Amino acid sequence: VQDAIDHGGSVLAGGDFNGRFFEPTVLDNVSPECRISKEEVFGPVVALYPFTEVSDAISRANDVDYGLQAGLFTSSLGTAHHIADALHCGGVMINDSSDYRVDAMPFGGVRGSGLGREGVVHAIHEMTELKTYCFNL
Repeated sequence: VQDAIDHGGSVLAGGDFNGRFFEPTVLDNVSPECRISKEEVFGPVVALYPFTEVSDAISRANDVDYGLQAGLFTSSLGTAHHIADALHCGGVMINDSSDYRVDAMPFGGVRGSGLGREGVVHAIHEMTELKTYCFNL
């Protein structure tokens, strides 16, 4: 958060921390060059980026080295499919937050966010090596 502020960003809400607790925080005017624009944030922080074209938002979202999950909000099923197909990430939550997860669903990222998928069945497949035995009795 401090790096975003140092690069010209502003805190719209939150931003305080005490020990291990970090207050939910909303940032505005965040530079694409600051760390929060390029790295995964596993905390209650969101950076707002205004766009006029959907294609610009997709380009901005894909301009990172990571791709765990994304969340998008729309009332258009066509828009949801278009954006979800274009995002380079392991999962897209439509009309829900990007931290939504069900163990029966495949979960995992792409690029710097990891390889493979978790989830009951998917983890078994990811963590199992197949071996064939042929007996001539």
